[in-house]
Amino acid sequence: MANKLKITLVKSTIGAIPKHKKTAVALGLTKLNKTVEQQDNPAIRGMVKHIIHLIKVEEV
Repeated sequence: MANKLKITLVKSTIGAIPKHKKTAVALGLTKLNKTVEQQDNPAIRGMVKHIIHLIKVEEV
C-alpha cells in the first residue's frame, strides 16, 4: 500500500505570497487547522516543500 501524508494548515495564508495561497488550495487546505491526506509522491512533496512554513506534515 502506498504511503500517505497527513497535512494540516497551521498558519493562515493571509499575507502569504499568492503562489503559496494557490498551492495550499491545490492541496485541499482551505481553512485553518484543516487536515487532508494526500498520496506521498514527488509532486505532493514539491508542493509541501514550498509551503512548509504554513503547514505541519505527518507520514501515515
